[in-house]
Amino acid sequence: MVMSDVESSPIEGFWGVIPAGGSGTRLWPLSRANSPKFLHDLTGSGRSLLQGTVDRLQPLCGSNLLIVTGASHAEAVREQLPELGPNDLLVEPSPRESMPAIGLAAAILEKRDPDAVLGSFAADQVVGDTSVFEDTVRQAVEVAREGYLVTVAIRPTYPSTGFGYIRAGNNLGIDGAPDATIVKAFVEKPDGPTAQAYVATGEYAWNAGMFVVRAATLMEMIEHYQPRLAEYLRIIADNPFRLSELWPRLTKIAIDNAIAEPAAVDGRVATVPGSFTWDDVGDFASLASLLVESADAPGVKVLGESELVVMQDATGVVAPRSGRTVVAMGIEDVVVVDTVDAVLVTTRERAQDVKKIVEQLKLSGREDLT
Repeated sequence: MVMSDVESSPIEGFWGVIPAGGSGTRLWPLSRANSPKFLHDLTGSGRSLLQGTVDRLQPLCGSNLLIVTGASHAEAVREQLPELGPNDLLVEPSPRESMPAIGLAAAILEKRDPDAVLGSFAADQVVGDTSVFEDTVRQAVEVAREGYLVTVAIRPTYPSTGFGYIRAGNNLGIDGAPDATIVKAFVEKPDGPTAQAYVATGEYAWNAGMFVVRAATLMEMIEHYQPRLAEYLRIIADNPFRLSELWPRLTKIAIDNAIAEPAAVDGRVATVPGSFTWDDVGDFASLASLLVESADAPGVKVLGESELVVMQDATGVVAPRSGRTVVAMGIEDVVVVDTVDAVLVTTRERAQDVKKIVEQLKLSGREDLT
């Protein structure tokens, strides 16, 4: 099917907003506080996760991009995205979770154009099936223009306990968005049996943290559910010189808790199912699933220079980043990450626990490694 010019061109009035924060502790020592995972090429594509996110959004928003990142990452973001205009990078003085970051972008866009629609997409996710992704976002924009906060729901491929879930309701019958439904509820990360029950019903999807909404609608919702936060965000949008003064006063809260959950109870949240492939690259187990298996060594996946890896009777994922040769023998499903100042050796089964090592390093005074 050939796409029409309207379908293949950027959406009028649509802005891509990319919150680029977090440190990705489960991917230590590749990802660190000063060099988080979104700045790395973790798939072998030649583009960082941040650059890949921009590549994915530009057909939809053109040059209408706002990146929100921390002060310690601003220089690296500018280096990776030299095409950004002087006002396209919003710098947070300190981490305050997703609501202040996305809210700041919304307050600025509300001032520029009250009819602007923003789509917030995290900088550290991997998305396939680009044409399906674009269709999903176009549907979400149509729903957002009807006054809804719209989420993109990912069809679960297994009963994950690492994601929150969205329970979808009845179809909304909106022109241009045939798949859009009302959201009945947001559910926090469940335990194993509960996750299995959710997936079995077919009514629940993963909450991927993708939101599409009119800037003015989002600010009205913040004003309703978090009035002080809305007040401060609008003051900053009017006078950016007050950012450093007011930023520490902003409530540290995620958009799910601040807006999405209460708005869903009030019937103001909709969802469009995303049937594209998606991964949040949360740990080395999920990273391994994104890498291509070595042609010379079945069961071995390498992130980096394959000639530096020698595996005998061993399987797993290896990231040689120090220039040294990494050798493994007689180990199944091993994870080896070799950097200049730290080496991680674990298994895919224990991949979720890597963040505990980062916590231990901090407690022992080795924050230079985190």
